[in-house]
Amino acid sequence: MPPRSRKALRVVAPGEAATPTKPKTVTEAADKGTTRELLVAMRARIAKAVEDPNTPARDLAALTKRLVEVVRDIEAIDAREEQEAERGGPVSDEAFSAEAL
Repeated sequence: MPPRSRKALRVVAPGEAATPTKPKTVTEAADKGTTRELLVAMRARIAKAVEDPNTPARDLAALTKRLVEVVRDIEAIDAREEQEAERGGPVSDEAFSAEAL
């Protein structure tokens, strides 16, 4: 999967509204999206299958379990990004110096 790209945050101008973005399909997210975008697309696709009355009953347990797992994965990504934002972004490694010991 491609590495996550970070969008630069900025202050919103008075009267400015956010432009809604169309969610990616599973295929689009797998080809060009982030891990989170792929999980969001999968969540939507699995939820549709769970709600579909034509989905075989034998498949509902597995689909429901996978839906819960995907939701947890999304929540974990969001929590990690929130923690990174609170710390001022991801921490980068510094060069090792034996003299510092």
